Formats: sequence, C-alpha cells, structure tokens
Amino acid sequence: MSKQEALQLAQERDLDLVEISPDADPPVCKIVDWGKFNYQRTKQQQKNRKTTKTLDMKQMRFGLKIGAHDLAIKMGKVAKFLEAGHKVKITLVYRGREQAHKEIGFKIAQRVIEDFGDTIVVDQPPQLAGRQLSFVARSSGKGTVAYQPNQEGENNAQTQDA
Repeated sequence: MSKQEALQLAQERDLDLVEISPDADPPVCKIVDWGKFNYQRTKQQQKNRKTTKTLDMKQMRFGLKIGAHDLAIKMGKVAKFLEAGHKVKITLVYRGREQAHKEIGFKIAQRVIEDFGDTIVVDQPPQLAGRQLSFVARSSGKGTVAYQPNQEGENNAQTQDA
C-alpha cells in the first residue's frame, strides 16, 4: 500500500498513521489512535522500569586489628548482601605502622575467601592500592551464601586447656 493510500485510509477512520519500524524495507506503519498508542507505550516502559532490579556494589570496610567475632558479624552482613544478589567490595584499611605488614591484610582476605568457600566468586582478586587492600566478590549461585569461619584456632585452644 502506498503512503498516500495509507494516509487517506487513516483520515477516513479518523485515526493516525504511525510508523512502527522505519528501518524495515519497506517501512512498517500502523493505523492507530495516537493518544492511546502513546499512553500504552508509556505504561509499558514504566512497567519495564519497575520490574528491572538494579544491583548495587555494596562495600564493607574494616581494619587489620579486627577481632574474630567482629569479622564474623561483618561477614554475616556481607552474606546478606550477596544473598540479595549484590556485588560486595571488601576493603581492609591500613593505619600507621600496619603499612609495614602488608602480608597480614592478604592473609585476612584469603581467610575470608576460603571461609565463604565455593558459594562466592572473586571478580577482582585482592589488590593493594595506597592504604587499602580491596577485592570484589559476588555470589556463585551454588546454594545459599553463608560465612563459616575456620574453627581450627579455637579447637586448638580448647584442647590445650584440658
């Protein structure tokens, strides 16, 4: 159908000729009520925006002198973030003379990664940037994400007391 015929047909029906796909060969047009068409398109876009979930990058910071219990609490929060589908940037902050013992931060980072096991995937391995050691992790999708601290140190202490 030619453009003139389509325009004439649209005027007879008291509707509008709307170009749906201009890149097609030949271009595709529809005879519709423009107000209704525009309203439905807007509503569909709003619905699509509502259903898309934005994933944020969450961050957890702590120092090198963090205690075992405090670390377990923070990693519990990290597990909740990962369970919700967020990526988590874990940052260890060096203060003062701690700069001379960079290996301690790498040990803590490795312990955290090992304690989460295969429930997480490390997107960015631990990197030292200035006074911060940071790495990025996300959920691997293999079951629920749970932080299970290594209990070896506590078991050794209990057997020596007995």
